[in-house]
Amino acid sequence: MSKLARENLIYLLLSSIVVVGGYWFLRYAYHVADKAPFSQEIVLIILGAIITMLITALLLNKQTEVELKKEESIKFIELKTGIYIQLIDHIQQVMLGGDVDREDRIRLRILAHKLAIVAAPDVLQQFEHLVERFTNVTRDNEVAQEDVDVLMEELAKLSVCIRKDLIGDLDDRQGIDQEKVTRQIMENSDAFGE
Repeated sequence: MSKLARENLIYLLLSSIVVVGGYWFLRYAYHVADKAPFSQEIVLIILGAIITMLITALLLNKQTEVELKKEESIKFIELKTGIYIQLIDHIQQVMLGGDVDREDRIRLRILAHKLAIVAAPDVLQQFEHLVERFTNVTRDNEVAQEDVDVLMEELAKLSVCIRKDLIGDLDDRQGIDQEKVTRQIMENSDAFGE
């Protein structure tokens, strides 16, 4: 049982004890104050205040839990996005540089480890295809124009997977056709080919 669930169970148990015990005490106090109507009203006010405090405490506890999960989710998406952008920026530098040196390969390997921590399985699989192509076309430590086209195609496929990982749920909720988006990304990638 998680710590949060255990805390909620304890709060629920304590609240139940307070409500039941408070009910019997206030019922007794209400009947004792039977002869003075003003005293009965005070007892009812106290009972209402206690119930309001308990409900407010439970709602605030749940709201805090939801906000913490939301904040955690946002930070994780920011981390993912940062790593994805680093990867694309590195591939851009390699392609623009024309030469692939030891440092470029090491950076790519380090980015692979970062991806392993945060990326969705589809992204990891497509990244593996990109690395295979990258390794094949850069054996001579140069990136020729035809190599750039091959790598751009793999990068476009990787971009599709990254998009699905980051905003796929949002696309699904808005009814956006994933195949159409994929086709558009691939066409945009090919549009600038020489």
